Amino acid sequence: MDKQIKEVNCPTCKKIVKWDADNPYKPFCCERCKLIDFGAWADDSYSVPEQNPDLPQD
Repeated sequence: MDKQIKEVNCPTCKKIVKWDADNPYKPFCCERCKLIDFGAWADDSYSVPEQNPDLPQD
């Protein structure tokens, strides 16, 4: 029985990446793309929306 390997797009460069145990950077294609994404989070380029935006601010 052949096990089919799932393919996904790298979130950073959109290159097709095989989703398997041999890829230490998944879902990214390489360390560079992983670090670019990490840098965007660290730089506040990405954010998670507030759960309760109507709550009063302290």
